[in-house]
Amino acid sequence: MGEHIVSSYDTELEDLRRTISEMGGIAEKMMAEASQALVQRDRTLALAVIAADTRLDALQHEIEEKAVLLIARRQPIAIDLRETISAIRVSNDLERIGDLAKNVAKRVVAISDEVQPQQIVIGVQHMSDLVQEQLKDVLDAYATRDVKSALDVWERDSAVDALYNSLFRALLTYMMEDPRNISFCTHLLFCAKNVERIGDHTTNIAETIHYLATGQTIDGDRPKDDASNYATVTAQASN
Repeated sequence: MGEHIVSSYDTELEDLRRTISEMGGIAEKMMAEASQALVQRDRTLALAVIAADTRLDALQHEIEEKAVLLIARRQPIAIDLRETISAIRVSNDLERIGDLAKNVAKRVVAISDEVQPQQIVIGVQHMSDLVQEQLKDVLDAYATRDVKSALDVWERDSAVDALYNSLFRALLTYMMEDPRNISFCTHLLFCAKNVERIGDHTTNIAETIHYLATGQTIDGDRPKDDASNYATVTAQASN
């Protein structure tokens, strides 16, 4: 992007980019640590994730205020206006990602003392790994304005949905087989849904990158494959 005649204008835009970058780093760390806390049943780490959300919220408010002031003072047009609007959109998505990671951490606190087979957590961990990769890739794409990489993230969301559907059914079956699993598996279901929603927010950011770089929205429907609202489980009778 070319420089403006008024150098402070460039400074203000760069400040928005820098704050988004800080938000992205915090959101990535929160999600990674929430997943680690879940796998390890680490209450202390989960509480650290919950505490980190305060900084993310503050940065989101800061970006909104800076963007509104920039629009009022500079009256940006074309790419500058799109960048300012995009900063608001991306900050909102990152703030929600932080909230969802915090929700996972709260579930970890609730189940930290429960003893359950580790294999039923592995599915959530695998989905979290996929979404963490999406988040990293989309933040890199935002930093470089890489539309191709953003579209790749956008298209990968259906794989996360498919995994969530499979996990949803597996956990329901596990609960039906042994009522003692109901409490633990219910918390895991909420964790899985929060992770799936983080994936949705990465696709939101991908769409924003496309708008920022091209001025156009992405053609076609978003690739969604979440059928959990319609899922049914057939209980197998045991002899």
